[in-house]
Amino acid sequence: MAQPKGTVVLAYSGGLDTSCILVWLKEQGYDVVTYLANIGQKEDFEAARKKALALGAKKVYIEDISREFVEEFIWPAVQANALYEDRYLLGTALARPCIARKLVEIAQREGAQYVAHGATGKGNDQVRFELTCYALCPNIKVVAPWRLPEFYQRFPGRRELMDYAKKHGIPVPVTPQTPWSMDENLMHISYEAGILENPKVIDHGRPAGVAATGPRASRVPVKVTNAGDGATRCSALELFVYLNDIAGKHGVGRIDIVENRFVGMKSRGIYETPAGTILYHAHLDIEAFTMDREVRKIKQGLALKFSELVYNGFWHSPECEFLRQCIGRSQEAVVGTVRLSVFKGQVYVLGRESPRSLYNEELVSMNVQGDYEPADATGFININSLR
Repeated sequence: MAQPKGTVVLAYSGGLDTSCILVWLKEQGYDVVTYLANIGQKEDFEAARKKALALGAKKVYIEDISREFVEEFIWPAVQANALYEDRYLLGTALARPCIARKLVEIAQREGAQYVAHGATGKGNDQVRFELTCYALCPNIKVVAPWRLPEFYQRFPGRRELMDYAKKHGIPVPVTPQTPWSMDENLMHISYEAGILENPKVIDHGRPAGVAATGPRASRVPVKVTNAGDGATRCSALELFVYLNDIAGKHGVGRIDIVENRFVGMKSRGIYETPAGTILYHAHLDIEAFTMDREVRKIKQGLALKFSELVYNGFWHSPECEFLRQCIGRSQEAVVGTVRLSVFKGQVYVLGRESPRSLYNEELVSMNVQGDYEPADATGFININSLR
């Protein structure tokens, strides 16, 4: 047995990788505290607790961070209309700083010098987890087994990991391995790796798992009402879960893309983001209705940078905090109600209203002249033609 090294808090999922990492960390001499984040995924949390304790965890934390995930991470992304590379709504990228923030909090509570995670050495999540940890606790030490030669040389593939699990009494799936890796949270489900690494392979997937939204002073979604049965949801978490259910039944928010990872390689991913897709369209519509044209142009540029920073793991960077403040300031007049329908994977905007609307029906009407002199357009056109 290795020399005692102190306490490490492991971001634990209950799956094969982090279960093996738990046992391996104990072999290295660490006292292991596990932390499982409830971020809206479908999970048997009590079974995961029992499994971690059976494998030798000193203590198990199961923290429900779903509400703060919606209010503090998803809502700013909705306000930004955040899209990475024009299509990805950042479900995993938004979840990681939320999870890692609680990881650091637990480490400080436990007096632990170390935190650990099961992210691979090729992906984005290692960056997202660790940049958050270092931003919030610069003295923390991160143990990343999949980047340590003594770990990845010992476990070059799934077979070696399965053998290790059997040897150490770690429960392994009795069903065949799914042909891809799946990550689920309240915002979305992602599928990647395995057979999906071939970008020609068609995934005949299921419909996604997430309708109109109104305003309040904080300029975030505050109410959804089903026009059919009058059902209403008002709290952030209930509203988001309800939209996931409604849109999921219609397969809304499913995309199949090849994206650029921060570490420099392209990867293929399939994402299902039902509620996020509805809210993206609803917010985009009410923003166009209420925001000045030139302000919106600047805000669109800020949103592009915000999306890149979030994807790359810089949620807690000074520049990302600054962007969130700027984007939040831009939302002061973005209030109103949008009516939408969802059908066969699509979101349709049907109408909108707002007390802060910049739309002037009389001014734009073909039937009423309003406060506008058509003759003025002649000079406008002539000046613009000079080039």
